[in-house]
Order: sequence, then structure tokens, then C-alpha cells
Amino acid sequence: MTNTTRNTQGMTVVVTGASGRTGSRVARAAEAAGLTVRGASRATGFDWWDRSTWAATLSGADAAYLAHPSDVGAPGAAEAVGALAREAVGLGVRRLVLLSARGEDQALPTEEALHASGADWTVVRAAWFAQNFSEGPLAAELRERGELVFPADDVREPFLDVRDIADVVVTALTGGDRYVGRTLDLSGARLLTFGEAVAEIAGATGRPLTYRAVSTRDYGEAMVGFGLPPEEAAAMTGIFDTLLDGRNAHLEDGVREVLGRAPRAFTDFVREETAAGTWKP
Repeated sequence: MTNTTRNTQGMTVVVTGASGRTGSRVARAAEAAGLTVRGASRATGFDWWDRSTWAATLSGADAAYLAHPSDVGAPGAAEAVGALAREAVGLGVRRLVLLSARGEDQALPTEEALHASGADWTVVRAAWFAQNFSEGPLAAELRERGELVFPADDVREPFLDVRDIADVVVTALTGGDRYVGRTLDLSGARLLTFGEAVAEIAGATGRPLTYRAVSTRDYGEAMVGFGLPPEEAAAMTGIFDTLLDGRNAHLEDGVREVLGRAPRAFTDFVREETAAGTWKP
């Protein structure tokens, strides 16, 4: 492929995790760009852990967005992503975009497995999602208990709106050679501690929300108490130790480079979610 732009008319993209936090936004952004979206989830017959389900999902597609269902640095992620990427390339689906995590050493083997697959690859390394405060278990804690407990003390993070990830992914998929073989580092526009982020949500909602930092060891024990297998809890606490050691307390230019605009503001995210009643008890 030598052109710098791709004709997207009739282009079909497989979106793994199409009902998830990033995949749902990627699917919507791809449809808005005129692409045909093929959602890949257990509901559609696709299973990351059952290779016999892969060919039916990938056959006839032009590109795919890969988001590992647990974490890109979790045990087994490199093997699964590498195998799926090789299967895709073998079926003629060479254009692959992988969601990775900025600063996560544990994710590097997964990225390398994608590189070795023969695909026309792009890696999107994302900062911590703003939507982690509005969707999933952390949001439930805020909504139901009025408190967020997490293993991050005063470390600052440039929380990234998932919609920016989706826009970057679709631009990479449709941008021809421009983004092939590249790693794109994305962050939000402003550094905040987790406590400052919760305080901003509290101010917008008028609720007395609080944040309490704990050690990764205590957090891991709590995850096991909630039913997570000990080996998975250990892997996740190791990832938290890496991501939350201060290495990511800086901004990236990836969103502006790819989209030509600033990242969405965390304040705007909080205002929109407050208006939607996200944190009402």
C-alpha cells in the first residue's frame, strides 16, 4: 500500500470489545466515518480464548481494532494478541490497530507480538481513561458509597477521554500509510491527582465525595476478597505499581498530532456526566 489516504467506502473494520468502554466508542466513530463495523464479542460468536471463532469474524474484513479483554499487559495477552494478529494477516486483514497503555512495561511483549505478526500495525498507547470515573467498578464506588478507594496517592495523571482514543483509532485506520508502523502516545490536556479528579466531580455534583489512597498490597487483597483469582490480582497490582509510580505524570501531543485539536477537557467530561446523572446515588 503506497497511498497516503485510504478510500473508506465499503471498508469493513472488526472491532473487538464493541460493547466495552473503548470498543463502543470506536464502533460509533467508525460508523460516523462511513466504515462498516463488525462487532466482535461473545454475543456475536467471537471469543478471544477460542481460536475456532476467529476466522468467521475476520474473514472479508479490511482492518481490525484489537483491545484485549482484561489488560494488554495481563498474563497471556501477548500470546492471544499475537495469535489473533497472525490469523488476521493470514485471512488478508493486514491493517491492525492495538490499544495499549502508556508507560506499562508489562504491555511491551504484546506490542512486540503485534509487530512480529506481519500486519500493517499501529499501537495506540493511552493514558488512564477519564471514563474510569463514570463507568465500571470505580464509578459504582463513587455513586453508591460516595468514596473512591484506589492505590494512587499524590501521583498525577493526564486523564484521557475515551472518545479521543476512538477518534485517533479511526483516523489511524483510514489514514493510509501515515500511521502504519507507528506508536501513538495519547494523554488528556491536564495533570490531576486521583483525589483532585474526585474533588472536581464532587464540586460539579454537589455531593461530598471523597478519595482514599491505599497500598497496592491492600488493594490486591481487597480484589481477592471480591472474588478475583489471586494470580490475576497479583498481575493487576503489579501493573498498578508500574503505572502509578509517577512515570506518566506528563502530557503527550498525540491527540493534537493526529486530530489537529486539543484533547477533550476533563472539566467538560465531568460536566457532561453530571448532567447525565452518572454519579447520582
